[in-house]
Amino acid sequence: MASYERILLTGGAGFVGAHMAAALAGAYPQAKRVVLLRPGETGANRAFAPVEANLLDEAAIDRIVRDLSPDLVVHLAGQASIGRAAGAAEETWRVNFHGAFGLGAAVARHAPRAAMLFTSTAAAYGASFRDGVLTEDVPLKPMDVYSRSKAAAESALSDVVGEDARLIVARPVNHSGPGQRSRNFVLASFAAQIAAIEAGKAEPRMKVGDLSKARDFLDVRDVVDAYMRLIGKARDFPERVSIFNIGSGEARTISSLLDDLRAMARAPFEVEIDPQLLRPSATDIASVACNASKLRAATGWAPRHSLEDMLGALLDEWRAEVASGRA
Repeated sequence: MASYERILLTGGAGFVGAHMAAALAGAYPQAKRVVLLRPGETGANRAFAPVEANLLDEAAIDRIVRDLSPDLVVHLAGQASIGRAAGAAEETWRVNFHGAFGLGAAVARHAPRAAMLFTSTAAAYGASFRDGVLTEDVPLKPMDVYSRSKAAAESALSDVVGEDARLIVARPVNHSGPGQRSRNFVLASFAAQIAAIEAGKAEPRMKVGDLSKARDFLDVRDVVDAYMRLIGKARDFPERVSIFNIGSGEARTISSLLDDLRAMARAPFEVEIDPQLLRPSATDIASVACNASKLRAATGWAPRHSLEDMLGALLDEWRAEVASGRA
């Protein structure tokens, strides 16, 4: 496993970031670890020294990278919700594209030999999913604001990083599990509604969107395990830029995942289609799944958590949120 002495993490106070920060602190206990936070943002892992700056403040980002001179940069920060991105196109492009570009340019100037992990998305394949389960050599055909901004950031970073750097582009499928407290994501929304119904704080009626779509889902802990394995192998990859899918290769319908959650629920409920939760059919794909054989061959990664583990942990998280009064 590669050894790192100075680590810069963005998005470290978020859902995936909380898991990633803990994994990095455990794997590299002797490293100087810095987490970039938005002004006023809290909740970062205490094993990281916090530094506040807007990701779009290029001068501040340049200064932070210059002062730290990281040998590892993990870029998780960004607009992560496809649904929210659709209603905030300018913000999404600024954060996902300009933020990544500014950070990558600063790394190229001040840490030209650094390894950089960029979390893109499997959604960047877009219309290509109509051809089935995809590998990394399939053309990107993004179909929405979120995935277009991520695909563009991939291209920009591939051009910007130095010749001696190692850029790892990760394209994970949907992931959920413990710590996902935003209702902007489908399974978290389901779990939050069930927890509220169980506690008697909501009527026994769940509002849902299109349940017929099938998606490849992973537990967030398995996604972070993939990230850590890729980071550990970064210097073994011969290419300056390496791209890896992170997925199970199997798609499950949203309705079947809801059925699994219903079986775990402690109170019965009805299901109601909410038209506001339906996406335009022209930009939605019936089935999404990614082949991760390249990742498996390079790192030995394989998912260790079942979907039942993921759903159970997510539901328990929301039960605790509701019980505490935070939800």
